[in-house]
Formats: sequence, C-alpha cells, structure tokens
Amino acid sequence: MRIPRIFTPQALTEGQQIDLDDAAANHVGRVLRMEKGRPLFVFNGESECHYSATIDHSDKKRVSITLKEKHDSQLESPISIHVAQAISKGDKMEWVIQKCVELGATEITPIWSEHCDVKLNHERFEKKLQQWKGIIISACEQCGRDRVPRLNPVVRISDWVSSIESDVKWVLDPRGNPAKQQADIRPTSAAIAIGPEGGLSADEIELCKQHGFGAKLIGPRVLRTETAALTAITLLQAQWGDF
Repeated sequence: MRIPRIFTPQALTEGQQIDLDDAAANHVGRVLRMEKGRPLFVFNGESECHYSATIDHSDKKRVSITLKEKHDSQLESPISIHVAQAISKGDKMEWVIQKCVELGATEITPIWSEHCDVKLNHERFEKKLQQWKGIIISACEQCGRDRVPRLNPVVRISDWVSSIESDVKWVLDPRGNPAKQQADIRPTSAAIAIGPEGGLSADEIELCKQHGFGAKLIGPRVLRTETAALTAITLLQAQWGDF
C-alpha cells in the first residue's frame, strides 16, 4: 500500500516529535483515518527533501508524529518555469494550477487581462488564492514533489511582463512563430504568458513583445486556455527540462 505524503509548514529535523498543523492533522486523522503506528512521509515545501515518520497519536483533533530518516529527492526540473495564467471561469483555473504543478512549474501568477470575464472583488480573490494554494500543496503530495511552487498574488498582465527576467520568455499567440526546438541555447529559466478564453488582446501581445517575449504558436489547432498552458510547459520540459 502506498505510504501517504503529507505537507506541513513546520521546520523539520530527524528525530523530532511534532504535532501536525490543523490542515495536515485533519487530513491524516479525519480523511485518511490513519492510526497510531502507521508510516507516512512528511515535507515542508522549502527544499528537495522529505522525512519518513511514524504516527504516535491520532484522533480527529490532534495528530502527533516522530520524524525518522531524511530523504533527498531529485524531482525538480533543470529549468524553472514561471506560468502566468489568465484567470478563467469555473473550475478551469483550479485544474490548470494542479496540472502545472504535476508538470513541473516552479512559479504561478494568476493574471488579469483585457478579455478576462471573471468578476471578483479583492476579498473573493484572496479566498481564491488560499484555495489555489491548497490545490498546489495537494498536487505536490500526489505527484511526489517536495518543493512547493510559489503562487503569486493576482496582477494585471501589464504589471507582470515588466517585472519578468528570464532566459526564455514566451507569450502564446495563434499568429506567432512556431515554438520549435532550439538546440543552440541551454536556458535555466522560462516564463510563459497564457491568455483567457478570448485570448490576449493585440495590445497586450505587443506589450509582451516590447518586454522581450517571443510570440509563440504551439500547434495548428486552436487550444483552450487550460490546454495551452499545459502544452507550453510540456514543450519547455521536452526541449530543456527533464521530459
């Protein structure tokens, strides 16, 4: 049976006895119903390592564990990928974020663009950010990553593009140049901008170009916004990452 992987934001060391934070304890004690003596892996998202552990006490309110051996992992890609995803409706955004983590993205920024049709106030955006952070953590628990990707606050695309420094910078554009293999460069960082269902406006694409982004076409067919993001990450990983 697969040993569960659990995230906790605490500092971790071998031999340490800790109480899991409320979210992790709820998952272990109430959802998984794990009992005393059961093994698990624990990570805090700050480095490429996790710890084997054993449950000392478990009920619906409190779970305490003892950390045992530290295990180094090598699951992070040699190219760091920053994804700027235009906010989409329904559960599309949640799905995109989850899959970006599974494919190896290291940083995610939700962006607001001209054709976004999601209407949320500041308070609801803050709630969404907390929800998206939970999705990122769950995706790391599932896919085996020990380092948790960074989630940035929601910003306008105009503010985002002016702040980006990366070896490779793409803005997805159906009128752009094909994203073909480039064997002559070995980048260690990449940033990609993905528009909403209606795409980025001509002015937004031009702004990206002015800040060094290459307008890229990723195939002859029109892709949905959630498909475009994952396709772009896969292309980057296949060219310069670990695919």
